[in-house]
Amino acid sequence: MANNVMKKRMIHLLKLLYEKTDEQHLLSTYEILDYLASVGCSTNRKTLKSDIDLFVEMGMDIVTITSSPNKYFWGTRTFQIPELKLLIDAVSSSRFITAKKSEELIQKLGTFASQYQTENMTRHLVAAGRVKPGNENVYYIVDAINDAINDGKKISFKYLEYTGDKKQVFRNKGELYTISPYVLYWNDDFYYVVGYSEKRKKVISFRVDRLYQPKITDTDATPRPADFDVTDYSREIFEMYDGETTEIQLRCEDSLMKYVVDRFGEDVKTDSHDDNTFTATVEIALSPTFYGWVFQFAGRIRIEAPKMVKDEFSKMIQAVFQNYNMEG
Repeated sequence: MANNVMKKRMIHLLKLLYEKTDEQHLLSTYEILDYLASVGCSTNRKTLKSDIDLFVEMGMDIVTITSSPNKYFWGTRTFQIPELKLLIDAVSSSRFITAKKSEELIQKLGTFASQYQTENMTRHLVAAGRVKPGNENVYYIVDAINDAINDGKKISFKYLEYTGDKKQVFRNKGELYTISPYVLYWNDDFYYVVGYSEKRKKVISFRVDRLYQPKITDTDATPRPADFDVTDYSREIFEMYDGETTEIQLRCEDSLMKYVVDRFGEDVKTDSHDDNTFTATVEIALSPTFYGWVFQFAGRIRIEAPKMVKDEFSKMIQAVFQNYNMEG
């Protein structure tokens, strides 16, 4: 019976210090004794000090401020407050996580801090302009894909897309896709599964939130190609749009180097010129996404070579203006 009383007291004490104290919020010996008495765990100053000394011996950072009376607070935690703020901001603003799940995760993250720190972290947090998904099944899909990767098995699924009237339909009339999953890849705030397709004889990718009822098959996955590297793959596919891989040269203003590095990495090949420009030589998968990326710089990044790519870009721009003129 005495052991149970001691266990109850120590659990209440530990919970009190963890949830109600931090560097700005200390509790005195008498405040702690009063609290323990209120929950049926009356004790004295000597026993309280022994309990706290034991916690410290077990590796818990409970700080004692020597005074009359002594004051105590919980010091170092698993996450520092700037780290928790960063995680909370990421969860709140992520387009991948539903609003409901965001709130649940933020509440769980808050348990790593004191009550006062949690209130300060979440009080003014606003995720403006973010479209949140409504399908929470994506968490279970990610888990299933991870299991398939770990077990070395293929997965099969149907793939969803939208019609012009915003209805979800199956791609290719409900074709069942089968791939050997290699990695889950986070790109532009969406999850993708990257794997090998026997049908297409190459590595391809799918948006995870558009997979419909993926299942782990009994078939062993095809081993990764020897030359497969997820970093190279992500650069070549260029924001997950497939296309023909081509080496091109871009003439760019010097002030845009940061955008080129962000897109192609610090090891991108560049040559400087005297007119405050440089040429970047990159290998990418040609796609509307790539051309759209070039177009957004309004001529400050130009395609120099090869001629075929320049011509294709010009045709796309002409087609856009023709469509606008027809509408006018």
